[in-house]
Amino acid sequence: MEKLESRPPRLRAAACCATALLLVALFALNIVFGSVSIPARDALGILFGAEGADSRWAYIILESRLPQALAAALSGGALALCGLMLQAAFRNPLADPSIFGVSSGAGVGVAVSLLMFGGTASVGAFSFGGFLAVLASAFMGAMAVIAIIFAFSLIVRNSVMLLIIGIMVGYLSSSAISLLNFFATEAGVKSYLVWGMGNFGGVPMGQLPLFAATVGCGLALALTLVKPLNILSLGERYAANLGVRVLRVRNILLLVTGLLTAVVTAYCGPVSFIGLAVPHIVRLLLATDDHRLLMPMSFVAGGVVALACNLLCVLPSGGGIIPINVVTPLFGAPVVIYIILTPKRSMGR
Repeated sequence: MEKLESRPPRLRAAACCATALLLVALFALNIVFGSVSIPARDALGILFGAEGADSRWAYIILESRLPQALAAALSGGALALCGLMLQAAFRNPLADPSIFGVSSGAGVGVAVSLLMFGGTASVGAFSFGGFLAVLASAFMGAMAVIAIIFAFSLIVRNSVMLLIIGIMVGYLSSSAISLLNFFATEAGVKSYLVWGMGNFGGVPMGQLPLFAATVGCGLALALTLVKPLNILSLGERYAANLGVRVLRVRNILLLVTGLLTAVVTAYCGPVSFIGLAVPHIVRLLLATDDHRLLMPMSFVAGGVVALACNLLCVLPSGGGIIPINVVTPLFGAPVVIYIILTPKRSMGR
C-alpha cells in the first residue's frame, strides 16, 4: 500500500489551526445571517447576553439560530467521523454512513409514520404526534437496520460481503419507501419529501443537550478505535497477526457509526455527501493515514462543511431556507469525481 506524501508537522498544525478558526468564523456567520435580517452587532451581542433593539431578536438567535448552528457543527462532525471509520475499516474510499442502509432505515420509519399514520405513533397506552412521532419513527427504523447489519456481521466474516449486504438492505428500504409513497396521500408525500431533503433546524434547544451528549459519547467510543484502525489500514490479515480482534473491532465500529448516523438522521434527515467527502479532504490537508490526527480533524472539518452548507441555505433565500441536501452535493460531488479519477491516491493506495 502506498503511503501519502509526507508533510512537515508545522504545515499540519497550520492546517488544523486554520480549520478550527474557520469553524468559529462560520459558526458566528450562522448566528448573524438568517431568514430575518438582524444587525451583526446585535446578533452577536444577544449571543453573549446583551439585549437587542428588538425583543423578538433574542428568541430568533437563542431559540433558532444557535441550536441550528450547534446541530450543524455536531451533525457534520459525526457524519464525517462515521465516514472516516467506515472507509478505513472496509478499505473502500466510497464508503459513507448511508452505505449500510441506516439512513434508508430511518427513512422507512418516517415513511411509515407520515404516509401510513399521518404523523402519529402509538406505543402501548401512549400516543404522540408531530415532531416527536417523526423523531421516534426515524430512530427506530435506523436502529432496526443496525440490528440487522449487526446480526449479519456475526455470520459474515468478509468485510466486502458485509458491505454488499448493507447496500442490499438499503435497496430493500428504498423499495418499501417507494411502495408507501405510491399509496400515500398528497400531503403525506409532501411531508416526507420535505423531511428527506434535510434540515439542521430539527434539533430544538430543549433537546440539544441530549443530542450533543449522544454525539460526544460516539466521539469518545470512536477514539478508542484509533489504534486498531491504524493497524487495519495495513490489511485485515496483518492486523490479525498483530493480535487485533478484527471482528470485534468491526462490530464496535458498526454500532458506533450506526448510532451516530441514526441520531443525526432522526433529527436532521438523511444528510448526504458530508460523511463521504470530508475524510478525503482531511487526508489531502494532512497527508497522513494516522487516525490520531484524522479523527479529531475530520470531526472539526465535518462541522466546517456542515456550517458552510447551512449558511448557503439561508443566504439566497429571501425569507426562506433551502433544504440542506440541495447544497451538500456542491461540496461532495467534486470530491467523489476526484476520488474516481485518482484511485491510487484514494485511501493512500
